[in-house]
Amino acid sequence: MEHTMHAKYGLKRVVNASGRMSILGVSAPTDTVMEAVKQGGQQYVEMADLVIKSGEHIARVLEAEGAVAVNSASSGIALSVAAVVTKGQQRASLRLHQDPIYVNEIIMFKGHNVQYGAPVETMVALGGGRIIEVGYANEGRTEHIEEAISERTAAILFVKSHHCVQKNMASVEEVSELARRHRIPLIVDAAAEEDLRKYIRYADLAIYSGSKAIEGPTSGIVAGKQPYTDWVRTQLHGIGRSMKVGKESIFGLLQALDEYMVKLDKSEQEKAALAELDSLSELPGVTVNVVQDEAGRAIFRSRIHIDAGQAGMNAAVVNDQLREGDIAVYTRDYGVKQGYFDIDPRSLQGDDMTVIASRIREIIGGRA
Repeated sequence: MEHTMHAKYGLKRVVNASGRMSILGVSAPTDTVMEAVKQGGQQYVEMADLVIKSGEHIARVLEAEGAVAVNSASSGIALSVAAVVTKGQQRASLRLHQDPIYVNEIIMFKGHNVQYGAPVETMVALGGGRIIEVGYANEGRTEHIEEAISERTAAILFVKSHHCVQKNMASVEEVSELARRHRIPLIVDAAAEEDLRKYIRYADLAIYSGSKAIEGPTSGIVAGKQPYTDWVRTQLHGIGRSMKVGKESIFGLLQALDEYMVKLDKSEQEKAALAELDSLSELPGVTVNVVQDEAGRAIFRSRIHIDAGQAGMNAAVVNDQLREGDIAVYTRDYGVKQGYFDIDPRSLQGDDMTVIASRIREIIGGRA
């Protein structure tokens, strides 16, 4: 595989075994998506018309009432919050952080206020919202939300993510029923989720990354019900101006979305590819198992468990050495303090799997 661009700018080759992570550039779009980026970038278009027409196309594909292409799922949170606190009023939108807004409370579970590269609460504040955390770090029930509803409640925010606490948490279906009963807008941040249409059914505004499951260029989608999506579009002339998405990214996103909706499920092939790592169990202190994604998605990963006593080093040291080598191997490392890290096959290319196996063998002593 050619890495001439990396060499030109003094960058390392990266083996991405961590999944669709922003710190590594999220995903590697197909040639046809990049061709759409190229054609979109090299031609002029009326941007206001593109914003409307791209939103209509996304809405048709996702079976939503409306949609807006944005520059990331992260900005999607800020713009959605700004939409519900301003109710799409132009003056309020343009003076978001200058004029006080009375109805600005965004209720969310404490276990959902996560750090994903930035804290969720930072994006809510950027959108002019004031977070009301409910529940506990290890428990979130619908009654916790219900008890916090007041005349100042602008929306409920539900975060569907592997970063969040998973146990003892009310489901999106339960929270949606509560929101509808109280006639309060529900915003669902489903940035990395794969079932795009599911969250449209339960949310008033559903937020997706355009570059995670969809594998488009850096971008995002806010889709859902009207007038909420219209209110989001109003924000593009307020705080959204600093988050604008280029024409090339919009065309790439549309192409990637079309491809995604007819994409075959590759989870079984990905699971089979992980078999190359099974022989690492022959190394002292190393155990290899296949595990499914913690948030229930059809994603399978190899879990490399390291017994520090037998291996002579712990999982954190192995993981650090993988990342700091001449070829930077990034694992899904949330579990290093518990003695393991995971290998996510979805973003691996060429001989990446072989590189991972040989590097782990080298680090743990070169014993085969």
